[in-house]
Amino acid sequence: MPFVSAALEREEPLLVALVPARGDVLRGELGDASRRVEFVDMQSAGRNPARIIPVWRDFVARHAGSGKTLNGVGEPIWTARSEPEIAECQRHESLLNLAFADAGAFALICPYDEAGLPAGVLSAARESHPHVVEGGRRCASAAYRGTNGIGAADRRPLSPPPADHHACAFSAADVTSVRRETEDWANAQGLDASRSADLALAVHEAAANSIRHGGGRGVLRRWREDDALVCETADAGELSDPLAGRSLPVADSANGRGLWLINHLCDLVQIRSTASGTIVRLRQRVHRTP
Repeated sequence: MPFVSAALEREEPLLVALVPARGDVLRGELGDASRRVEFVDMQSAGRNPARIIPVWRDFVARHAGSGKTLNGVGEPIWTARSEPEIAECQRHESLLNLAFADAGAFALICPYDEAGLPAGVLSAARESHPHVVEGGRRCASAAYRGTNGIGAADRRPLSPPPADHHACAFSAADVTSVRRETEDWANAQGLDASRSADLALAVHEAAANSIRHGGGRGVLRRWREDDALVCETADAGELSDPLAGRSLPVADSANGRGLWLINHLCDLVQIRSTASGTIVRLRQRVHRTP
C-alpha cells in the first residue's frame, strides 16, 4: 500500500499484477483510487512465467514518452505454484534485471508471502532482487547476485524423464508426423482438443528450431506427470540469448517467433542450454485450474 499510494499521489503510471484474491484486497483498500490503477490477473497472465516480462515490456512501451517514473507491483510466486513453476519464476526474477537494465525510471516491487512460502523461496528472492523491504524498511540485499543469477538458474538441470517415457529421434522429414503424433497422444491422455492442438503446435515449433538451429535433428520425449502432459525436445544447438522468446519479434525478423509462440501456447516452458545442447521442455495441464 505505501508503494502504490505514493505512485498515485505523484500521478505516475502504475500496473499491479497480483493473484486475484490479493488484487481484490488492494482494490478494497484503495477504494475509488483503484480506478487509476491498471490491474492484471497474474494467475492468468503469468501462468507460464515466461509471459510476465512481455506484460512489463508492454507497460513500459505504452508510457515511454510520459516523462514520469513508471511503477509496478508483480507477484510471480504464490503458494499454489508447483516446483517447476517456482524454478522458472526464480529464473524470471533474475531476468528482470537484464530485461529492464536500460528502462530508465521504472520502479518494480515484488511481494512475497513470508507466511506461506518455503524459506528457500524467500532466500532465492533475496538473490534476485537488489533491494528488500521488510517491516517497512528498505535496504540493499546482501545476497543479491545480479545477472549472475541467470547463469546459475540455466545451469540447474531439469529433473530426468521417468523411466517409462516415450522417446523418438526426428529429422526434417519427421516434423509433420511429430506434430500429428503428439496431438493424437495428447487427445488420448484426456487433454481437450484445442489444448492438444496447442501442445502439438508448440512441439512442432520446438522441433523446427532443432532442425534450423540444433544440427538438423533432435530427440522428442513425452510422458505424463500427475495431471500434466510433458514433451521435450533435445538437440545439439546452443541458445545464447537468455531472454529469447520473451519479446515479440519485429515483423521482418526471420528468427525468434518459435519460442515466442511456444511460450504462449503452453502452461510452462523450461529451456536449458549448455555447450553440449539445448532442451526445451513443455508442460500442459490436463485439468487446468485457476
